Amino acid sequence: MEQILALFGVRVRNHQTVYVISRALADVGLATVPDFAVCHQRDHVDVVASAAVVPEMDAEEEDEEDPLPSHVLPQRIQIGELEAARRGVTTVNLNGTVSQATYLMRTKGLAQIPVITGMAALHGVVTWSSLARMYETGKSPTLENAMQKDSLPVADARQEFFSCLPVVKEHGYLLVRGDDGCLSGLVTMADITERFEGTARPFFLVGEIESLLRRCLGAALDQEAIRAVQTNKKADQRSGLVTDLMFGDYLRLLDGTQSKPVMAANADANWAALGWTAMDRIQFVRHLERVKDIRNRIAHFDAKPLPAEMIQELVAFTKLLRDFAS
Repeated sequence: MEQILALFGVRVRNHQTVYVISRALADVGLATVPDFAVCHQRDHVDVVASAAVVPEMDAEEEDEEDPLPSHVLPQRIQIGELEAARRGVTTVNLNGTVSQATYLMRTKGLAQIPVITGMAALHGVVTWSSLARMYETGKSPTLENAMQKDSLPVADARQEFFSCLPVVKEHGYLLVRGDDGCLSGLVTMADITERFEGTARPFFLVGEIESLLRRCLGAALDQEAIRAVQTNKKADQRSGLVTDLMFGDYLRLLDGTQSKPVMAANADANWAALGWTAMDRIQFVRHLERVKDIRNRIAHFDAKPLPAEMIQELVAFTKLLRDFAS
């Protein structure tokens, strides 16, 4: 890594040098593995073609239904991936006044506001706590006296997400700089909670749904009924165990409208064995189909957080199964 910095005539990384080197590499279609901007100063770094950094997923693999394989999950989340880290920051100029800062904080519902010159020179941050300290000590009400200046929580957008969490917890917020060195966003605990609402929670919901389905189906169906839907396995590998089923198998067990007559007839018998006379079968199967699609989206990791309506689909199906599994 030190050799890369030396090529550009610098000895240390900072906001400006990271931006210059990143742009220079990108302009000629190159990148580094690991990312030179965040790796350890003495790490060995390879310069590779940019296209080689992002692995391509085979088209057939896209269609497979795998049990949430770890290799398709993100290996490293950057703090800059959060929307709050990219949507800009409300700031006040160093030549401004305390009243300007407090007006913005009140009207925009902010707990902190950076004091800057331009968009890169950060002088401090005004918070309600720093304002209180100014008045408690009897200092004159100026931005210089009102802002916190030491140990400001600032991170580069490329920094690893989880390494930033202790800083956010300690300070209540984190200022984020983009590759150009300018402030690009401000992350709070509320933003982190929102991110996990759309990413982590669906994993737990899908896990509970599958556990409840297996409990219900395992109690009602025999091994022969389960083997009948394990058509993707060789005959000697059809275990007849509900724990070896996938979401597509659950649908084949219960969907009476599937194209193969024998499978449809088996599904009718399976549904009767469940004894769910108060459940609308058609709606249940359609809902299960939507859950399967959502589950596949999670398993192949769509980088965008799951939409609220999809999370609600999972929540509703989970509650339904809880009622019938109890």
